Amino acid sequence: MKYLVEQVERKKNEQVIHTIKLEIDYELLTLYDAMEMNNDEEIKDAKLKLSKLVKKLYLLNKLSTNA
Repeated sequence: MKYLVEQVERKKNEQVIHTIKLEIDYELLTLYDAMEMNNDEEIKDAKLKLSKLVKKLYLLNKLSTNA
């Protein structure tokens, strides 16, 4: 039973990691567009969101490799 729970958790983490990677891709596009338009406010916002997403991804990867 413990093995089954671990497998379900691992699969859930993989799905969350995939979603975060998609969010990072989107924010990179947003950052690129903001840089093209020289929009400092959007650049700042995109960088902040990217920073948070990368930290979240790092923690999830760390958790999934330790499990």
